[in-house]
Amino acid sequence: MGAIATAWWWLGIPVNLPRAPIDPNDKVQCISYAPFRDNQTSLSPATQVTPEQIAEDLAQLAKISHCIRTYATDLGLDQIPGLAAKAGLKVIQGIFLDRDRKKNATQVETAIRLAREYPDTIIALVVGNEVLLRKEMAASDLAALIRSIKAQVTVPVTYAEVWEFWLSNRELSDAVDFVTIHILPYWENIPIRADLAAATCLRISSACAAAFPGKEIFIGEIGWPSEGRMRESALPSRTNQARVVAEVLDLARREHFRVNLFEAYDEGWKREIEGTIGGSWGLFDSEQRALKYPPGQPVSNFPAWKLQMCSGMALAILVFGVAWLTLRRRPRPPEFGSWLAVGVSATTGGILLGVAAQRMVYESYGTGGWLLWGSLLVAATASPVFGANALMSGRVPSSFLELLGPKGSHTESVLVTMHGLALIVTVVVGTAAALGLVFDPRFIDFPFAPLTMAAVPFAAMTLLNPPTKGARPLAESIFAGIFVGAAIYTVLNEGLENWQALWTCAVFMLLAVTLWRARA
Repeated sequence: MGAIATAWWWLGIPVNLPRAPIDPNDKVQCISYAPFRDNQTSLSPATQVTPEQIAEDLAQLAKISHCIRTYATDLGLDQIPGLAAKAGLKVIQGIFLDRDRKKNATQVETAIRLAREYPDTIIALVVGNEVLLRKEMAASDLAALIRSIKAQVTVPVTYAEVWEFWLSNRELSDAVDFVTIHILPYWENIPIRADLAAATCLRISSACAAAFPGKEIFIGEIGWPSEGRMRESALPSRTNQARVVAEVLDLARREHFRVNLFEAYDEGWKREIEGTIGGSWGLFDSEQRALKYPPGQPVSNFPAWKLQMCSGMALAILVFGVAWLTLRRRPRPPEFGSWLAVGVSATTGGILLGVAAQRMVYESYGTGGWLLWGSLLVAATASPVFGANALMSGRVPSSFLELLGPKGSHTESVLVTMHGLALIVTVVVGTAAALGLVFDPRFIDFPFAPLTMAAVPFAAMTLLNPPTKGARPLAESIFAGIFVGAAIYTVLNEGLENWQALWTCAVFMLLAVTLWRARA
């Protein structure tokens, strides 16, 4: 109980910031806005955002920002300037460009019309967003399009791109009225830690100012994700997001440069293509549209840490209770090693249950995602409970053959079957994560918390109640090999600064050893 309470007290400690990330009494200069919510997505041409939905968002954003930046004019987004004018917001109007030239022409035509219709609201046009990064248009064609649009409007015209691409395509600066750069420290080729993000922002903007003398440098995107997987030392978290936003805004005020925060609302639909990280950049929650960091409230990675602590304590009490009841029903001399293993399993599960549950909420997308990560959480929660019974009764781990094999080799015990199912779920979901981290790791989350909850009790069983008869089964050997290979590759690929990767790989190795020692 003491270990669980101490761990959660430490996890729930709030951070001290130089200023509130969002303060209605000190509005931000500008913030990126996309109105999609629930099942809406910009990937579907059928999406049509209603004016009521946009007006609701803009009324909220007008309380914390002077301006919004948009990225397109289709799917109902052409209604934004008119509604923004009513809300008292200025608009940096975006024009989305890709390989579809016909669609591009429609975007341009609509943006020009809006700029003429709302000259007091639209303060700039952004012709294209990271088109060079996506390799969807040549720099010369982009420059020609920008010049064409400039000749038809009276507002300033710019292009938005990751800062490195501006430095490698400097000729574009002659076509724009000001240079709009994106600085996302998390996505840098060498990821930047959150505590260095503001300094990195100043360094990059200064380098761009030196590269483009006479041109204003506008930071069109700067932000940090609140959830998702680590990239080297860059850790997505609530406290890191709040810190980066607060420090960047403080820096912009002191150094007198314009900055646009990325972004207003979490975009849940992006998780389908970019994982947890893609949908976690907002300062407002996607579903409830609630501000993540209300002024005057402490910022913590685990706002509900007291509830999570109590849930962990309840699980630990249940684990010890099962161990005690097992000895009552099957009296035998209690061994210190068994009680120690029960204690370690209970403590591990008690500390990590709240972490695993919170991560499941943010990392599950769609029915399949909820089934996948929900089943792993159930298996991880059941593992120390069933493990306590096995450790105190001396029961040896079951092989997959005993759980899924033909009649005669199949166990008849419901308890053993349920315990075995927890192992199977852990191994299958763990293998899916391991293969993902090898073949497509960019957006794959590290399931370190639930895997640890599940793996520790099974490893303790294998150590204290080792099987003594039978041959090493093929299925377990294959899974063990996958876990070992994935662990080695992931460490080399992710680097030694990524503690989420190191932790996950350590659990992969623990599962590999456990499966390798199986006998059937």
